Amino acid sequence: MTRNRTVVALDATADLCSVAWSDGVNWIERSESAGQRHSALIISMVDSILREAGAHLSDLSEIAFGAGPGSFTGLRIACGVAQGLALGAQLPVRAVSSLLALAQAAREDAVVTALDARMNEVYWAAWRRQEAGSEWQVASAPAVAPAATVRLPPGARWYGAGSGFSAYPALGAAMPTLAGCDPSLRVTARAIAELALAEHGVLGAADQAFPHYIRDKVALTTLERAGAR
Repeated sequence: MTRNRTVVALDATADLCSVAWSDGVNWIERSESAGQRHSALIISMVDSILREAGAHLSDLSEIAFGAGPGSFTGLRIACGVAQGLALGAQLPVRAVSSLLALAQAAREDAVVTALDARMNEVYWAAWRRQEAGSEWQVASAPAVAPAATVRLPPGARWYGAGSGFSAYPALGAAMPTLAGCDPSLRVTARAIAELALAEHGVLGAADQAFPHYIRDKVALTTLERAGAR
């Protein structure tokens, strides 16, 4: 982990509204089940952690956010707030994969991450590293697919993480050799901050930060819904 850097991280990938501040040693976090209230909560949560840290935006090295995939509205809120804060303080913004943040939160070294993408699909990816604290490598790139079609990459003892496993039992059934699974695991701002401090994600100017939706469609047509049934 890179030292002498300080970050604030934001996440609104799903129902959890989460923020974190860290200098690589000390941590301050806030998380709340927000439903549809992310936009009403996130700024005050950032203010709260900065006050507790005795810090100002200008003290930060960067602002990181969970870039997706996830809730379209939540991703736009996190990205927009990160951009707004960063522009005012002349800071860069780091976009971090929500699926990689889920792997980081799992505290395992070979993780298949899956989030409920609705429409009978999951957002998923597979990640591995040599040991805790080492750099993550992509084993299967982030994608969206029907749960029953997802397959474990070869060459590791995989651990499953994320809401996709509880939303679609077919996903776990398609992976009978999983070493373990935690469907309750959620993306957190702490995991995003850890990845930012380790320089994972895309760092750039605030006005160049964008969510990574993976899928640009939010609903099925009537014919598509009938076909799914």
